[in-house]
Amino acid sequence: MPTFPDSDDRNALADDCRRCPALAECRERIAWGNGPGDASVVVVGEAPAAGDPGADRWRGGNLTGLAYTSRRSGRKIREVIADAGYAGDAYYTNAVKCFPADPDDPTDNREPTAEERANCRPYLVEEIREVEPAAVLATGKHATKSVLTVEGRELDGFLDSVLEPVDCERLGTTLVPLVHPSYQEVWIGRLGYSREEYVEAIRETVAAVDE
Repeated sequence: MPTFPDSDDRNALADDCRRCPALAECRERIAWGNGPGDASVVVVGEAPAAGDPGADRWRGGNLTGLAYTSRRSGRKIREVIADAGYAGDAYYTNAVKCFPADPDDPTDNREPTAEERANCRPYLVEEIREVEPAAVLATGKHATKSVLTVEGRELDGFLDSVLEPVDCERLGTTLVPLVHPSYQEVWIGRLGYSREEYVEAIRETVAAVDE
């Protein structure tokens, strides 16, 4: 079963970051990372979703202040990670910690800009170095690119990179790209996996890099 963090489990690295004025203005709360400080894996998303105030406890990082706690993406990725054997042993965070509201629809999100990613990257680096995980599981293209940027590397074809480990010398860990949970029903099958096979592949890949 996936674990949902308590509200006091946030790893708040700054009280009121305002490096990105547009994000500071539209956010409800900064969605800091959460999970054990010595977790085996760090799961990195792109940015928190808007959230749904009328939903159950899975409302979304912009409302909870906790990364990957939306009812849609958060619950999906936590279920996958739990089924892979890391329930309670995973730290969840985002490359960008604040909800990037779409100007045309404030209830939806836009992609963070390159400047916003750069502004937030030191927080991501600090988190990964604090936790010292065996693997960083980056969910989706943008999260994968954010981690690779720290290493001075570029992403060449995201789908070809899924579950292909990348040694990260500067971060002292190994990057393992995963499909974004919002699209996993589509892309897992196209990559030739059933859900069970995909979960097993995650388990085997992390175990191999942790040897």
